[in-house]
Amino acid sequence: MQRLSLLRSRLTHRISVLRVTQNRLLPTRSYVNATGSIHSTVNDDEIAHFSKLSSEWWDEQGEFSFLHKMNPVRMQFIREKLVEVAQDEIPELEVQGGVILKGLDVLDVGCGGGLLSESLARMGANTLGIDASSSNIAIASLHAAADPRLASTPNFTSNLSYLNVPAETLLEESKQYDVVCSMEVLEHVDNPAAFLSTCAQLVKPGGHLFLSTIARTPLAYALTIFLAEDILRQVSSGTHTYSKFVKPSELVQFFRDYQSPSSPSMPALAQGDPALSKARPWITTPASSNYLPRMEAELRGLVYNPLQARWILAPRGAWGALECNYLFWVRKPKV
Repeated sequence: MQRLSLLRSRLTHRISVLRVTQNRLLPTRSYVNATGSIHSTVNDDEIAHFSKLSSEWWDEQGEFSFLHKMNPVRMQFIREKLVEVAQDEIPELEVQGGVILKGLDVLDVGCGGGLLSESLARMGANTLGIDASSSNIAIASLHAAADPRLASTPNFTSNLSYLNVPAETLLEESKQYDVVCSMEVLEHVDNPAAFLSTCAQLVKPGGHLFLSTIARTPLAYALTIFLAEDILRQVSSGTHTYSKFVKPSELVQFFRDYQSPSSPSMPALAQGDPALSKARPWITTPASSNYLPRMEAELRGLVYNPLQARWILAPRGAWGALECNYLFWVRKPKV
């Protein structure tokens, strides 16, 4: 009874704090230091937290059980969206979701133990998983090496590889990707605007960026922190920080404002840069509109059904579906 009273008091206090939390601005400028290099968006405390949990990545009943259940739904969204775009461009095209990723260059930013990376590679994508935690990369590499379909040998080069680097490091190279994914990462980085800019620059013209994260709403706090961390203890305390959650509207507005650099080698964006004057934003509808062009961007809610112990991809426009976990897709303009 005493514990219940304490928890009720804490929830009441936290809700009062949530009510005064204002919109989180995601300015489209990147953050560059005096030498011209981009500041890392990696949060050392977050990396330390997940490094301690790295051994549990492939325990389907452990710390990351929710992500194991979520992974098939994330893959469903990726495949279905890629098929939809391909058929919009070539209506007579007959392609199934199982082969749409075959041969594509895909980057998984913040890959953790490799849950999504392995799924992408098994669908035929040339997949690179990167993570700032060396422990995560070690676990991901070890798990992939145990699968003959994914392990490299003297006679076989795997289509799955891993690197222990932050995303900003890849900007030093000229390579861009058909698809960039960053799932359940945005709410753990410092400077989300710079992180989004980095991910966007790694996408090829006409390519795709897929994100999943958590909305900054009282419901999201109640479910992901108060319930999952404090009450059920299914997620380690301190995994989530409410102030780092990002509203869907903030993501959409970021890509309404964002314009790609005129050259892939440009290290950063700056508002008012003449080089951006001929570029168009990734999302062309005005801020006053709730409409998202289906071939430019899409938001879909991820809803957990506790009775069936599984995640559900909510229908487009479903009421309340974006109040907690959600998926976001946006396409980089071809020119």
